[in-house]
Amino acid sequence: MVKKHTGWIFNNDNGEFSLDNPDCSNFLYFPLANEAGIMSAITPTLHGDIKTGQNNYLTAPVTSLDLNNTRSAMNFWVYTPNKAPWSLAGNSPRQIEDRMKEVREEEVKLEAGFLYHKIIRKNNKLGLKSEIINFVPVENDKVELMKVSITNLSDETISLNPTAAIPIYARSADNIRDHRHVTSLLNRAETTEYGVLVKPTLSFDERGHKKNNVTYYVLGAEDNGEAPVGFLADMEEYIGESGNLEWPEAIVKNSLFKGKGQNTDGYEAIGAIRFNNIDLKKGEEKNYILAFGVNFETDLDIKEKYLNLDKFNNELEKNKNYWGDKLSTLSFESGDNSYDNWMKWVTLQPILRRIYGCSFLPHHDYGRGGRGWRDLWQDLLALLIMEPKQVRELLLNNYSGVRIDGTNATIIGSKPGEFLADRNNIPRVWMDHGAWPFLTTKLYLDQSGDLDFLLEEQDYFKDGKVSRCLETDESFDGSLGNRLRDVNGNKYTGTILEHILVENLSSFFNVGDHNNIKLESADWNDGLDMASAKGESVAFTALYGSNILDLSKILLKLKQIKNIESVYLAEEIIILLDSISGQINYQDVAAKKDLLNKYYEKTKNSVSGVKIEIDIEELACDLSRKGQSIIEHIRENELVVNKEGYEWFNGYYDNNGKQVEGDNDLGTRMILTSQVFTIMGGVAEDDQVKKIVSSCDKYLKDLKVGGYRLNTNFNEVKLDMGRLFGFAFGHKENGAMFSHMAIMYGNALYKRGFVKEGYEVINSIYTHCSDFEKSRIYPGIPEYINEKGRGMYNYLTGSASWLLLTVLNEIYGVKGELGDLIIEPKLLKQQFDKNKQAKVTSIFKGKNIKVSYKNESLKDYGEYKISKVLVNEKNISINQGEKVVIGKDVLEKLDIKDTININVELS
Repeated sequence: MVKKHTGWIFNNDNGEFSLDNPDCSNFLYFPLANEAGIMSAITPTLHGDIKTGQNNYLTAPVTSLDLNNTRSAMNFWVYTPNKAPWSLAGNSPRQIEDRMKEVREEEVKLEAGFLYHKIIRKNNKLGLKSEIINFVPVENDKVELMKVSITNLSDETISLNPTAAIPIYARSADNIRDHRHVTSLLNRAETTEYGVLVKPTLSFDERGHKKNNVTYYVLGAEDNGEAPVGFLADMEEYIGESGNLEWPEAIVKNSLFKGKGQNTDGYEAIGAIRFNNIDLKKGEEKNYILAFGVNFETDLDIKEKYLNLDKFNNELEKNKNYWGDKLSTLSFESGDNSYDNWMKWVTLQPILRRIYGCSFLPHHDYGRGGRGWRDLWQDLLALLIMEPKQVRELLLNNYSGVRIDGTNATIIGSKPGEFLADRNNIPRVWMDHGAWPFLTTKLYLDQSGDLDFLLEEQDYFKDGKVSRCLETDESFDGSLGNRLRDVNGNKYTGTILEHILVENLSSFFNVGDHNNIKLESADWNDGLDMASAKGESVAFTALYGSNILDLSKILLKLKQIKNIESVYLAEEIIILLDSISGQINYQDVAAKKDLLNKYYEKTKNSVSGVKIEIDIEELACDLSRKGQSIIEHIRENELVVNKEGYEWFNGYYDNNGKQVEGDNDLGTRMILTSQVFTIMGGVAEDDQVKKIVSSCDKYLKDLKVGGYRLNTNFNEVKLDMGRLFGFAFGHKENGAMFSHMAIMYGNALYKRGFVKEGYEVINSIYTHCSDFEKSRIYPGIPEYINEKGRGMYNYLTGSASWLLLTVLNEIYGVKGELGDLIIEPKLLKQQFDKNKQAKVTSIFKGKNIKVSYKNESLKDYGEYKISKVLVNEKNISINQGEKVVIGKDVLEKLDIKDTININVELS
């Protein structure tokens, strides 16, 4: 008998962790994937699903609720004469009942790492122990592998009949309800020497059925490669008339299985594989290898590559090494080993989102695959500090999704730089979309110093949507593709700088009645989608303002560093540079709208193709004037002081044109997003930041949900603002601890020098997530934490990228500035280890770097200064202070073999 114990612990420094009784926690799931496109989710009871995309599911698609309610799961049974069958996955009625007991009959333990999943189950009554390991090999095969090990713990020989059973769904997720039975009629199942193959005749779609060329399979062998002895491919035959998948007649009655060469047509399928009966002696272990996947016409290659014990073990080792090496490019060492290991899982998350997109895990049941515009840019943030070599090309490709009116394509293809016309003819514009590309590009420029990138040429996306999707270009028929053309029909290209200008300047002039940028269909918070007429986003107006100011500064650096006096821009864009073409009053809303409409009219169908030379200083001055006007406007008009004397910035206007934040009859209304961008963008002055922090602590901080809520309770279904107010308070965008914005709040505080306050934000999230009793998730950061404190929408969240950036750039203070390496630690004394050190490994300008801080006197941030810096054991000249700049010229002269070691003394 074993008592329940919950809470995962790390077993080493490699991120590997274990958890007792994981099957007693509902909604847990773990990702298994490779970069060839196999995507799995697996639970402690081997529920989940396996797929390569929306239309090719090997097992039936599941949502988070299905994880606990469906009987369909991978299973492995052993039948012992005179005893009840034992499910090594824990999926039988008695085992389900056992999970609810305070003291259990079975001992169950999870062990997991990058990216493998092991469940250990011990049944002392039967005298048996099992281990089931699942992982996806790092090869180009769309296959998942599973090893089942059975050990005799008793003093007597035990006779066993072993059977693997994996239901085969073999079709699109759309068919889970739509024509579920009809599509089973397409199934053609065949038993081969090593398993079951299912190849439906058609890919079913009432818009046009197609011949199916995809094969789904479940194969198995004993550890020595010996073939199974029998198979069942018909689900009905396997479960029987009175059984089910958790108590199937074929197992309970120990039925005879069929041999190879059998065909079963037109039924729901299963890969049920019977192995040789065995007599397992005392202490003896027996292993079975299973391989299941999508897209292979025969089982020959799979059998030869994977179906024996040595090959499985070799592939598992390759898998561990692959992910270990991939994640080793960014790592942190502090005084908290558990935190350092937790950050390794955060480091994995942006890679997972690149593979899964925003779909294909149980909570992410709203997507059909792929990523959105915002995701393209935010995922690159992490790539820049982990795998920077490919970023330049990806950045360049992504800019081809920009429209000449400053909006962008919303349908993104599977290939880099592939953008498609809107399939659903739903004209939507998220007003924040134009802001993110520059943020990511600026990080790239700082990391690389590659200012030439701004002058690279790229084309523009073109479809029938114009004037920020308010009008239709009736002349567009798509016959020449979805690229912008000039009046002569030639494909038009402009510099990356031009694309950035178009995005930010068109937004600058697109204002509502209160002179803030229109909310349109939503901003970052997709739930704010019901204020398109009169809604405004002050929060993202602040971000656009800081973007425009930063771009102005970069242009002056372009002139200073590259000796570039002027740039060429499409002649239509000169309209938006009113300081050059005819200055207007930025407080005049009507004048701004009129100017923007002139630009829309000029670019509605095409552009002239003529480019105008613009003096770079004049351009920088125009941008500076615009950016400064935004900051001054928000400072003067959007400050909120409530009846209790708390102060913060209003971030929104609703569809009735009313200010959203502040006091009203229903309570105090405050939104975290509004504070993030006013702090980050420099709108809030230092004394105001202090007041905002106090207000956030008063109205938004709640450690029950891991830190800072996204908003206070508005106490109404606010139909003039967005769907999120239909959600229960404390869930998702309505008042949950939404990790993305909370991390950005911490980032903003660190940027502004409010280090202890920033640390509190980050640490509260980590503390909550690592407390399994509260969060009920594996290591990593979820999209949000709900009202019960449970982590939700695990793994696939842009907050992981922002957390990595915050820890590397702000906390450890390792970042770039147009190619120079900046060392500016903001570590608190509790973040140093017992040797009074803190270390970080990263990549800068394509070189591995390791920065080691030594704080001999264990001083706190604000007390210590950088007193000495050694680069590869050579002392470099510095001015003692909080920040050191190691110029790109210094780094380029180094004789580097493996790693640049930078040792920094703090005193």
